[in-house]
Amino acid sequence: KGGLHMLNMSSFILDAKDDSAGHPDGARAQVKRPCPQKTWKTLVVLIAAGMMFTGVKFPHAMAQSAGPSATGSAPASVPQEKLDSLLAPIALYPDQLLAQTLMAATYPLDVVAAARFVKENKDLKGEALDKAVLEKNWDPSVQSLTAYPQVLEMMNDKLEWTQELGDAFLAEQKRVMQTVQTLRQKAEAAGNLKSSEQIKVVKEQTTIIIEPAQPDVVYV
Repeated sequence: KGGLHMLNMSSFILDAKDDSAGHPDGARAQVKRPCPQKTWKTLVVLIAAGMMFTGVKFPHAMAQSAGPSATGSAPASVPQEKLDSLLAPIALYPDQLLAQTLMAATYPLDVVAAARFVKENKDLKGEALDKAVLEKNWDPSVQSLTAYPQVLEMMNDKLEWTQELGDAFLAEQKRVMQTVQTLRQKAEAAGNLKSSEQIKVVKEQTTIIIEPAQPDVVYV
């Protein structure tokens, strides 16, 4: 389990035979604790809905992006190549974790604080960790990622990427969701995205849904 493991789209597409693509030590890390707090259940449902119905708007994102629109200047559209590169590391995450990551990226300062807290309190586990983070004034999406310390570490170490991902999500939720689906479709077409012992892949028309094969175990 040593080190940070990122799901890298280029590895999935280029190397259909390597089940450990994107994982330097040849194994995925597994997290056996789901996020129990109810406070972020709604955001996960909203984003999951957005994965299937790309016209869905997210209340949090609309509120965050209200500033630029109030000045009359719309943010510049993110080039598709840039959007692809921003989303490639997380596009194959299970939908719930993807949702939490996208929302948390809009709170980079909370991410930094949470990553530092988790690193300094490695002995906190399970309910004790849940209780501790609920006392923090972090967004619920960031609180939820304390169950996935490797994801938090990645976001903290690659803070510029995190900020750009959050900005893209706030500005263009529909394109973000469409890009995730496009990347998943490419991985599936290359034979690199299929149900396994780790994940369950469900296809509904052109929409690809990814879920943990076991509800209480998430591989990242």
